[in-house]
Amino acid sequence: MYEKLLRETEHHEIDTYEKPMSEKIKGLYSDKVVLINQNIDSNVEKTCILAEELGHYHTSSGNILDQKKLINRKQEKKARNWAYKRLVPISKIIKAYNSGIKNNYELASFLGVTEEFLVEALIRYKEKYGLTYETEQFIISFEPLIIKQK
Repeated sequence: MYEKLLRETEHHEIDTYEKPMSEKIKGLYSDKVVLINQNIDSNVEKTCILAEELGHYHTSSGNILDQKKLINRKQEKKARNWAYKRLVPISKIIKAYNSGIKNNYELASFLGVTEEFLVEALIRYKEKYGLTYETEQFIISFEPLIIKQK
């Protein structure tokens, strides 16, 4: 998935580099340049970070580094939400269910994201949709994650 997102950044003419960075900083986006902390071992975690930075490209503007400002925190949240929808879409959760996944570890592995990212995405969906989300064929409960066919 990391390679697919890298191709997506290229499509948008965004330059992506892996550079040594402080442990606290995992990724940055500014002016069509994404920096990913090269000290991150896992391509799965890099995928989650790159998705969020790509989310900044699609949803953010200006310098939002000062997270004490409400407007900057809102932009950060928009970028994360973009990443959740991109990497953990409801349709893929259902596809994973149909493939027989049994827990968050298996679902995260199926989606190619970290378990932490998956849990944050499910929390976001619960905030957005409430405890359950219904499609024509499925009912998805977000806490705990339970998928039932209608």
